[in-house]
Amino acid sequence: MKRAKRYLESAKLIEKGTQYDSKTAFEIIDKMPKAKFDETVEAHFRLGVDSKHADQQVRGVIVLPHGTGKTQRVLVFAKGEKAKEAEAAGADFVGAEDLVPRIEKENWFEYDVIVATPDMMGIIGRLGKVLGPKGLMPNPKSGTVTMDVAKAVSEIKSGKIEYRLDKNNIVHCPIGKLSFGAAKLNDNFIALYEAIIKAKPAAAKGQYIKSISVSSTMGPGVPIKAQ
Repeated sequence: MKRAKRYLESAKLIEKGTQYDSKTAFEIIDKMPKAKFDETVEAHFRLGVDSKHADQQVRGVIVLPHGTGKTQRVLVFAKGEKAKEAEAAGADFVGAEDLVPRIEKENWFEYDVIVATPDMMGIIGRLGKVLGPKGLMPNPKSGTVTMDVAKAVSEIKSGKIEYRLDKNNIVHCPIGKLSFGAAKLNDNFIALYEAIIKAKPAAAKGQYIKSISVSSTMGPGVPIKAQ
């Protein structure tokens, strides 16, 4: 695969075979040639667990100290007073049964997160085949199935993110924008790192964190040594 000139220039800043402390890693990313847009910075954790086993899942939510730099669009399934609370908290879209045909037939996905009150889950269940593959199904573990819709909406808007293990036993997670600068990105990374450590399943054996790297949208990965 042929790499762009800017990517190759960025890669020269990374010493082969070196694992950096997180502060240095973000300083390196900060020095890399910039794209014409504000790139997202992601952290990638390869874990020593097996995602095929339910007791080795790694999943959780965290509010990053400096947010993600992206304004999340929130859809709330709720009725009555809860619908009003969601609107007052800043939800972008609020509805109930009326939203089902729009999602099913019109392929409507102009939102990033779905929050629902528990009584709405029967309705949302009908959308499982559509929402599931896109990672949009509300879940009590991630705080998106709740009666406190106002709190859920405000947390998501202030930088709450969900992290989860993929089928390759890797957690990929956005931790901010390149414009944040090295210090703020490092703060967000440390918060995520500590959350993933706390989420270690009891069934996990051997080395838990196999490798860590961080990268911008268009840049190469910078290896980070586990603390």
